[in-house]
Amino acid sequence: MSDDDDIEASRAPLIDHLIELRQRLLWSVIAIAIAFVICFYFAEDIFDILVNPFERAAGAPVNFIFTSPQEFFFTQMKLAFFGALFIAFPVIATQLYMFVAPGLYRNERGAFYPYLIATPILFTIGALLVYFVVMPLAMNFFLGTQQLNESRVKIELLPRVSEYLGLIMTLIFAFGLVFQLPVALTLLARVGLTSAAGLKAKRKYAVVIAFLAAAVLTPPDPISQIGLAVPTILLYEISILAVRFVERRRAEAERVADPQNAAS
Repeated sequence: MSDDDDIEASRAPLIDHLIELRQRLLWSVIAIAIAFVICFYFAEDIFDILVNPFERAAGAPVNFIFTSPQEFFFTQMKLAFFGALFIAFPVIATQLYMFVAPGLYRNERGAFYPYLIATPILFTIGALLVYFVVMPLAMNFFLGTQQLNESRVKIELLPRVSEYLGLIMTLIFAFGLVFQLPVALTLLARVGLTSAAGLKAKRKYAVVIAFLAAAVLTPPDPISQIGLAVPTILLYEISILAVRFVERRRAEAERVADPQNAAS
């Protein structure tokens, strides 16, 4: 069976596609709900793990406060949903692929697998960079703004539990999304919407946009902003190499498929 016959055999009325989409969304929601319950049960343990960068910066156990009765409960719910998205991502990605796969050619389905694998790996690398490098440096910077030895006024950092969780979650999501840059640009290259030459020509604009994005996505401290902008620029350079590789593979495929036109 040819690729065209394969796609033709998978054709279905619009209502069938909507029914299938509802089913895929239902399985994704169920996966998130199950992961949410598990993460909520272990919410305090997960929070203890996320506090570790702060403790490394402080060099000692740290204390948190909450200023409203429901604050820590809702913080635990946010934390559970945060963890649920991580745990349920393989299910969500699988359901997404199973929904779009019938509309892809056989070779396109094979080309889709590396992106499914690369997406969580790159997101995890970004999250680990926050956890082990950026967050300890940022917290060390914030702790340095305290006034503990002043004779008249003592200013000590007593962070709210919700604000600290919001800070580290924002950084993890920001870095995780930015680390998808090679995946996004390579996909655009595969469909012909960008090229390595075009990306090289726009490099100076990419540098400016990287620092602007870092200023928007991170707290207003130089450590976090530089910590996001520099990897973004490096990822842009890696994306150029990845796009160039895609272009070479496409040229080789075209040369094999039509050697006469390639020779001319």
